[in-house]
Amino acid sequence: MQTQYKNLGWNALFVLILVALGGLVFLSGKKIDYNWNWQRVVPYIVNNQASAVTAPEDGNIVSNAEGDLALESLAGDVLVDLSEYEDLLVYEGDLIFEGDRLASLEEWRIGPLTEGLIVTIKISLWSLLFAIVLGLIIGLMRISSNPAVKKLSIAYVELIRGTPLLVQIFIVYFFIGTVFDLERFVAGVIALSLFTAAYVAEIVRAGIQSIPKGQMEAARSLGMSYPKAMIYVILPQAFKRTLPPLAGQFINLIKDSSLVSVISITDLTKAGREVVSGSFAPFEVWFTVALLYLLLTSSLSWAIQRLEKRLSASD
Repeated sequence: MQTQYKNLGWNALFVLILVALGGLVFLSGKKIDYNWNWQRVVPYIVNNQASAVTAPEDGNIVSNAEGDLALESLAGDVLVDLSEYEDLLVYEGDLIFEGDRLASLEEWRIGPLTEGLIVTIKISLWSLLFAIVLGLIIGLMRISSNPAVKKLSIAYVELIRGTPLLVQIFIVYFFIGTVFDLERFVAGVIALSLFTAAYVAEIVRAGIQSIPKGQMEAARSLGMSYPKAMIYVILPQAFKRTLPPLAGQFINLIKDSSLVSVISITDLTKAGREVVSGSFAPFEVWFTVALLYLLLTSSLSWAIQRLEKRLSASD
């Protein structure tokens, strides 16, 4: 019972701290005389504003035997069947010109912030996939007995980790992208993959070297080749040990993906900048962008934790 009261007190302290932080944000807004308008952000996430149905070319509004209206071209062909629209803006016999509004259509659509979120997810997933493959290869090269292969991997890791990601994005996009005629999205994926792979390689190297050498010797004594022993004995054990640092690096990858906005990829960050200029609600937009990034990183962290528990249960 005493332990329950103690935990309740600490949980209450946690809630109190959160409330205090929220109050500080609110008071800060009051101090700079800022009016919060969260309703302005909602249409940029999802909205159901009516969109206009326009005429593709000149024609006339006619009705069929059932009394449904349609846009008919001057040649007598049906261009737009208006029977599926409820909010019509035209009547039978109207002369219509190209671009005229025929009806209004209300439907739920995702806003620019959600579109930017989808782009961020796509570029993060592709970069994550290539970074894992490349990082594993470079990590195995780091522990190779071949001096040329080992030194080549060391040079790669030191070069990538010793230069800023932003500079690497510029080099990949403006130099490599120009030479090979790469799209912005592809250039962004390449830059993020190369950058993350250097850190994944060091994590993989440390994980493999943390496994006792007797494991490899035992596998080889059973007749396994070096590649087979590495795949079936060493790497599975190393994967369990490297999962937490890998999770941290993958979370960093999601956050680092915001830098691809400098090469005009409309990810979540760039979409946020565009929305700020149109909504005149900078604080609300950037808080929303931060929460969306937090949603992505928290989801990944939760998934990694679930995987850790499942792997630990299998031991």
